[in-house]
Amino acid sequence: MSCKRITHVIRGDAPGKTTELNGFRLGPADAPRKVLLQAALHADEQPGILILHHLLGLLKTADEQNLLNARFVLFPMTNPLGMGDIGFRQHQGRYDRASGVNFNRDWPDLYEAVNTTVAPLLGDNASANVQQVRQALKAWLDGMIPVTALQQQRHFVMQEAIDADYVLDLHCDSDALPHIFSVPQSAAVMQSLSDWMGAAATLMTEDSGGSSFDEVWSGLWIKLAHAHPDRPLPMACHSATLEYRGQFDVFDHLNQDDAQRLYGFLQEQGLIGGERIRARPPATPAGTDLAATDMVRVERAGLLAYRVRLGDQVKAGEVLADLIALDGEGAFVQRIPVHAETDGVVISRAINKYVWPGCSVAKVAGKQKLASRGRYLLQD
Repeated sequence: MSCKRITHVIRGDAPGKTTELNGFRLGPADAPRKVLLQAALHADEQPGILILHHLLGLLKTADEQNLLNARFVLFPMTNPLGMGDIGFRQHQGRYDRASGVNFNRDWPDLYEAVNTTVAPLLGDNASANVQQVRQALKAWLDGMIPVTALQQQRHFVMQEAIDADYVLDLHCDSDALPHIFSVPQSAAVMQSLSDWMGAAATLMTEDSGGSSFDEVWSGLWIKLAHAHPDRPLPMACHSATLEYRGQFDVFDHLNQDDAQRLYGFLQEQGLIGGERIRARPPATPAGTDLAATDMVRVERAGLLAYRVRLGDQVKAGEVLADLIALDGEGAFVQRIPVHAETDGVVISRAINKYVWPGCSVAKVAGKQKLASRGRYLLQD
């Protein structure tokens, strides 16, 4: 039995204040592959905490039976700083109060951090090249001196991700169907994950523009392969953001099922042995370009009245919702239609129906790239 608790103490930005980041390590120390799973990086997105609670129990049992074929690291609540963001009897948790930084944006560009160092060291052996890159990453991180609480928290998590072959970051949307964000280079792995997860969509791009946590790990290997086409550089880390429905979808029966499905995916990847936890679920839709997803926004304040439900197939130009005016001559009378820009499936809506200019009120996952999407492809 190898389950070990991890406790990192984060020195606070204010005198007398510290925070604990807790996690778990499981599996043989000499296993060739490693999996990092974390939840609640956006601390107001909590289904993943309950999912990893249930998955941890499954992994402990597998560990006791010597069924783990990889090293596993779990941070069920990877953002204790954000969990403490409580004010006026409301929890926030998406942005760092001290800096204003979105907890899942602006992570370091790992390619820029190590490329100069590793470029002259790359050879003709793919495995050796992977080790060179990971050693350079470790040296770079070891040389960092994190000062702020946010920097410390990120540093602890990044140290665990350096040598991970899989990085799975569990999030949720506002009100949504399960879906995934990843990169096209991991399409085969993500199709397996999507099938097990029961995802309504898998949205793919090499660079969303936001430097999210999962993207910097896959992006490292993509950028290195582009920069050194004459050297064998495999996709050494399959990383993804897993959106587990909406913020209110925190229920034992639901998230226990999610954990079993995630376990089934890990078994299918050869990371866990033993009898299959359940029959393989049916295939889900193939991945599509993130730039084909319509992030529907409103241009004025109002109250939303949806005409569509999650999972509805819509056409470009179709009215998704009406925005009821709250001021001016049309106040409480005028209904302003909110249209879809593309054909596709409605995968998310907003829980809060009071919205203001720039708010994203729906995602429609389409198949044709939209010129209007620009270079920044994320919601915020």
